[in-house]
Amino acid sequence: MNIANKLTLLRVVLIPAFIYFLLNQSMTIALIIFAVASFTDFLDGHLARKLNLITNFGKFMDPLADKLLVTSALICFVELGAISSWVVIVIISREFIVSIFRAIAAAEGIVIAASWWGKSKTISQMIMIIVLLLGNFPFSLVHFPMDTVLIWIATILTIISGYDYIVKNKEVLKG
Repeated sequence: MNIANKLTLLRVVLIPAFIYFLLNQSMTIALIIFAVASFTDFLDGHLARKLNLITNFGKFMDPLADKLLVTSALICFVELGAISSWVVIVIISREFIVSIFRAIAAAEGIVIAASWWGKSKTISQMIMIIVLLLGNFPFSLVHFPMDTVLIWIATILTIISGYDYIVKNKEVLKG
């Protein structure tokens, strides 16, 4: 197992600890864990491309690790009252649709690379989550309007990236 894949697995391993601290209102620890996990997303992709460490395991696990991290945070935020459930439903629905779409493509021997929209979606969601975590500090400089703007940006990019993904790869459904 190469270093890029180990970083992806680290992101998955950090999720239960992140959830524990988030739900127990240890926002500083939750923020640190989420930031480290998010950084591993950048780092594993960078290393995989730079060192030519791209594997089928990484192609499968990297997006799955991102989805698990982000959706775990969003579901916890619903429980904590920090985000509306409809936003989380839209985001998770997109993830299911794209994951099923990828599975159909893989069954036909087609590997679909992440697009610019998909990467922008993931980055916007991770930034939104970090800002929501920062908003829970008593001394926070982040205020409600910024939270709302970032939630809308992440939601819109989620919808656009899902649409883009399907439109650019619609031939997968014709098979």
